Amino acid sequence: MPVLDRVAAIQKDIVEWRRDLHAHPELGFEENRTATFVAEQLRAFGCDEVTTGVGKTGVVAVIRGNHAVPDGRTKVIGLRADMDALPIHETTNLPYASKHEGVMHACGHDGHTAMLLGAAKCLSQDRDFAGTVVLIFQPAEEIGAGAIAMLEDRLMDRFEIEQIYGMHTLPGLPIGTIGIRAGAVMAATDSIEIRIEGRSGHPGRAHLAIDAIMVTAQLLNSLQQITSQNVNALEAANMTFQEIHGGGTHRVIAEKVELRGSLRTLSPDVHQLIKNRVREVASGVALASGARIDVKFEPDHGCVYNSPAQTAVALTAAQEIVGNNIEETPPTLLGEDFATMSQVRPGTFVFCGNGDSAALHHPSFDFNDESAAYGTSYWLSLVEKILGEDTFRVAQPSRIV
Repeated sequence: MPVLDRVAAIQKDIVEWRRDLHAHPELGFEENRTATFVAEQLRAFGCDEVTTGVGKTGVVAVIRGNHAVPDGRTKVIGLRADMDALPIHETTNLPYASKHEGVMHACGHDGHTAMLLGAAKCLSQDRDFAGTVVLIFQPAEEIGAGAIAMLEDRLMDRFEIEQIYGMHTLPGLPIGTIGIRAGAVMAATDSIEIRIEGRSGHPGRAHLAIDAIMVTAQLLNSLQQITSQNVNALEAANMTFQEIHGGGTHRVIAEKVELRGSLRTLSPDVHQLIKNRVREVASGVALASGARIDVKFEPDHGCVYNSPAQTAVALTAAQEIVGNNIEETPPTLLGEDFATMSQVRPGTFVFCGNGDSAALHHPSFDFNDESAAYGTSYWLSLVEKILGEDTFRVAQPSRIV
């Protein structure tokens, strides 16, 4: 399928940027080298404004078109990419594998950043559109804090953003395919922390103790029935526990246990139902066992919701690049803090096919460089559909080796 000829001309640059970023991953709010690299490239492209330190380590660039905005038309759109990596030891053994032990780009953020840099370079060179494009390089997506930090730094108001758009690579979706749907796309997530406090004692006199480990086992078994017994089977919901800490001394009944997990849903009503049931179940187990159980939910971010009007425009832009290779991707219980931005401005979040690769957050994952030309071309097509006339020409992407 075709990509824009201007993208084909810089495809090798995009791959070079991506592999440099991959070799030098940085965790959330530690993206100092990454932010410096991005800012230097943006200034070299000739962006009108480049602002660093937005939301701690975020970078924002402004590119203004050469044409006046007609009355009633959208004036400013935001395009967002994330920059941070994960605390995972890379096992790809690639020439450009992570040089930072225990840290790697296992979620494609290196590719997201490189594709948006590619769009920035093209837009800076040819400003044949009416309005302003704001390019947002966000930190700390993986810890669910970067979008909030940028919004608290008045991102939307400072740069007068009216609409916001995002994109994520997706393993299993073929190269040259874009996934898109209107409505709920990715899950709202909460972190869960539960503390169980019983009464310590000697195993030989267990009847005088309240075994926090046994209470925890009963609680976990009961909690797992909530999504299967209390939630409509046609609704999407998932509650899992990833950490359990308690006990530690032989021949001493555990007094305290801590559980940590996550709740993921696509419906606000289901989200609240599960939270209510978790508290009710915990209260019942506490009453039956004599233990004290404290439940705490900490919201990470809401559901990624694609506004129908913006999704329709994004679909048209995607079709210009990949033709009929459009897939209506089903909602997923993966989370994305782009949700925080889409709650304050309408927009759309799409998926760019990564082909047959390892899963996201897997130590052998690698962003597929073949997909970069399609993602970058989508960004430019989107700008053209919203802010200008469709004047781009297309060309076949070169093969990346």
